Amino acid sequence: MLSAGANDLRALSRQFPWPGRMEAIFLRPARRVAVLKVPEALAIADSGLAGDRSALGPAPTAGGHKRQVSLLQAEHLAVVAALMGQTSIDPALLRRNLVVSGLNLIAARSLFRDQPLVLRIGDVVLEVSGPCEPCSRMEEVLGTGAYNALRGHGGLTARVLRGGMLHAGAVVVCAPA
Repeated sequence: MLSAGANDLRALSRQFPWPGRMEAIFLRPARRVAVLKVPEALAIADSGLAGDRSALGPAPTAGGHKRQVSLLQAEHLAVVAALMGQTSIDPALLRRNLVVSGLNLIAARSLFRDQPLVLRIGDVVLEVSGPCEPCSRMEEVLGTGAYNALRGHGGLTARVLRGGMLHAGAVVVCAPA
């Protein structure tokens, strides 16, 4: 039998029964330059990842822009591949910074403004800021139909609230802010 609050959406939206895992870390040094797969990266508060183009230059606003880091749900790679008629998709081609498995990243964006959620990866704290929609370049990189295959599966953007080192293989936890 469920407790009185167990089916309350506010309570349910905060329940993540197990953590995820950081599968890969990629840095994008510049536009149209191949991404670099790295075993670790320094997340800089209000900026992004050291060595990534999103962290270059001054922040446009206090706290930085909302697209400091991009994340991709590893499980969505199989969906995109199936929609493209391919057996697999190399995550490097999608140019997202962090590939995470085992944790529903879309659910990491709180449904309630007064109940923020964050992703904790070691000492690093990320706030999911919105969807990371695919660009038209995906057609060039993956082929015809890639743009629509990636819609809804293109990942998320996040802000770095607290910096620190990120490591491939690290535990990723979604928790109250």
